[in-house]
Amino acid sequence: MTRPEDAHLADKAGADAIGVVLFSDSPREVSLQRAAEIFKAAGPYMGRVCVSHTSSVQDLAQMLTLQPTAIQISHPHTLPTNRPYQVIRVIQPGDPIPKDADAVIVDASMGKGALYDHDYAQSIISMSKIPVILAGGLNPDNVKEAVRLRPYAVDVASGVESSPGIKDARKIMAFVKNAREAYHAA
Repeated sequence: MTRPEDAHLADKAGADAIGVVLFSDSPREVSLQRAAEIFKAAGPYMGRVCVSHTSSVQDLAQMLTLQPTAIQISHPHTLPTNRPYQVIRVIQPGDPIPKDADAVIVDASMGKGALYDHDYAQSIISMSKIPVILAGGLNPDNVKEAVRLRPYAVDVASGVESSPGIKDARKIMAFVKNAREAYHAA
């Protein structure tokens, strides 16, 4: 999310969580202040995720000032075991399932929107003892197929945008609707 109104839209559509990209060269990167505004715009039951590929301990500490429900990171930061947030580790083909993660997100493109590898995703979902989130190239048209793999959750960014960082209300509504229909049909 890059705008508070998009967080509100996602909440209204029935999404379970929103994410903000911090300390990144992504076109979706927002400042800490903007991230706080986005988090505030979402409803009280919405998950709030800080997403970053940063290797900086200082950046990580600043992200945590937002009091997210989860952080999604690719760098192998050492984190305390007694923490008030969940840790989602990004994995791609060849990576082991991390022992210190509360969940993993399968995204070989590392947030670039390339379509996920169906066979790899299926193998991780079947072997993982922790929740697996599926990301990579998802949109309203292909999310049903992704949900049929039975991941814990699906993650979308560019697939529901009208331009980089700007969400499209119809696409968000269709994505959530299609994901929920596929989940309940399985």
